[in-house]
Amino acid sequence: MEKTVPLSDKEVFDIPGINYLLKNFIPDAKPIQSITRFPGGYSNLTYSIQTDSQQFVMRMAPPGANIKSAHDMEREYKVLQLLKPHFGQVPQTIIYSTDTGITGASFYIMEQLDGVILRAHNAPKMNLSPTQFEHCSKQLIETLVQLHAIDINKTGLINLGKPEGYVNRQVAGWIKRYYGAETNKIEAMNTVAEWLTQYQPKAQEAALLHNDFKYDNIVFNKDFTKVIGVLDWEMATVGDPLMDLGAMLAYWFEDNEEPIFKQYNCTWLPGNLTRNEIISLYASLTKRDVSDIHFYYAFGLFKNAVIAQQIYHRYKQGFSTDERFGALLPLIELLGRKALKATRHY
Repeated sequence: MEKTVPLSDKEVFDIPGINYLLKNFIPDAKPIQSITRFPGGYSNLTYSIQTDSQQFVMRMAPPGANIKSAHDMEREYKVLQLLKPHFGQVPQTIIYSTDTGITGASFYIMEQLDGVILRAHNAPKMNLSPTQFEHCSKQLIETLVQLHAIDINKTGLINLGKPEGYVNRQVAGWIKRYYGAETNKIEAMNTVAEWLTQYQPKAQEAALLHNDFKYDNIVFNKDFTKVIGVLDWEMATVGDPLMDLGAMLAYWFEDNEEPIFKQYNCTWLPGNLTRNEIISLYASLTKRDVSDIHFYYAFGLFKNAVIAQQIYHRYKQGFSTDERFGALLPLIELLGRKALKATRHY
């Protein structure tokens, strides 16, 4: 079970209102005893609702968020509803509400999964054996394969996006974001941006994309034998499935790589598959052509560098005084060099 923190003074919720909604959908629901917040994350807010017999999760956008962006709670709620009959590893949704008088924003409530999430800060303390980590990483890939095997036309998930031209739109969009937030001339980033624009990967049959598929968003059962949940569907869409794989690889760092990356993931711990092993397993299970995987991996690294660049840009503009953000430039440069290396050989 993930640890939670108490609500801040600004987080004032109408508890009777939430009780009323729950009672309408779950007649035997007991009164709420407490609401606490799951810490971390930079996007939507997640809360744990505790009664004397049940636990629920509430998701809502941060104050002032644009609902047409990744903060659209109604869209995420509908994704979960569409997915549940075809992909069992998502929580059961309960209710979506637009009553901003209850929490200050639109929100939805779903079941809370009783499992464990492997994160950079907790996984090294769990003492999982190499055999367990090997199994977990294989389960991760098998779950991604299962997700990409869903028929997006029969399920109606095709309506989540426009698969035609998806890769080109993503490349153009993230390059535009980079130059919009540029603070220092980074030769590697410029070279990668040009290469991504010119390179045309082989067309892949469109699939449902999670768009942030990594350990941080995966719930394992308590003995780590199977995946029981995939969380955070706010960026789900349809498009080239290798974009999902490439993004995951870009977060997947190995033990012999730069130590700084150990702060952000647990994939370096003994037993985890290597990136090459992940690619081979995915290819063998899907029969997809992964000969262009270097493109998707390079794009994933470039995208991560852009995200860091946007945060660094806001710091340089004076919108943040967090010194951690002010120290991001070397990480951006490092990710740029790794992306450039990926374009040349992988």
